[in-house]
Amino acid sequence: MTPSITTVLFDADGVIQRGTQDWAARLHSFVDGDGEVFVTDLMISEHPALVGKEEFRDAVAGVMQRWNVQATLEEVLEPWSWFEAEPVVVELIQGLRRAGIQCHLATNQHAYRRAIMNDERSYGGWFDQSFYSCDLGLRKPDPEYFRAILSATGAPASSVLFLDDLEVNVDGARSIGINAEVYDLVTGTDALVDLLRRYDLPV
Repeated sequence: MTPSITTVLFDADGVIQRGTQDWAARLHSFVDGDGEVFVTDLMISEHPALVGKEEFRDAVAGVMQRWNVQATLEEVLEPWSWFEAEPVVVELIQGLRRAGIQCHLATNQHAYRRAIMNDERSYGGWFDQSFYSCDLGLRKPDPEYFRAILSATGAPASSVLFLDDLEVNVDGARSIGINAEVYDLVTGTDALVDLLRRYDLPV
C-alpha cells in the first residue's frame, strides 16, 4: 500500500540543482602537483564547516597554504557558486505546496554556500523550511540529522518522503522510518514526476 505522504524533503545538489561549469578542472588548475589530491584535500577540509564547526573560508585558506597556491582565496572559492536550480523541479515543488504538501530543503552545506543559496538566490522562498547541516550541527547520512527535521516539522516519519541522489543518505533516512528514494537530475525531470506519482503526490 502506498503511504500517505504529507511532507517531502528535497536534497539540493543533484536533485534540485546542478553544476554549471567544470569546477574540478578549475581547481586542478591552481596547483602544479596532483590536482586530484588537491581537490580531495579541499573536500575533506569541508567536513567541519558542514556541521558549523569551522568557517569554510578558513578551511580553504589552510589548504591553499599547504599547497602553496598562488591564486587568491576568492578565485579558489568561486567554483562553489557554479550551480543553478532546475526550473522544472522548482515548479514541481511549488505545485506540491499549492496542493497542501509541505516541502522542505534538506541539504549538507557549509555557511558559505548556504549564504549563496538562501541569501543571494532566495532558495528559502521555495520551501516551507530549509534544513542546512551547518545550522543543525548534523549532516546526512546521520540518522540524527533526520530526527532533527522530524522534530522541527512535527511530521511522523511514515508521512515523509526524502529524495537524494546518494544511496547512503537515502539509507540514513530509511533507518528511522522515513520513506526515501534515490533521484538524480541526470535521469531527467520526467523521472522525478514518475517517482512522485508512485507516492500518489499531486503532480
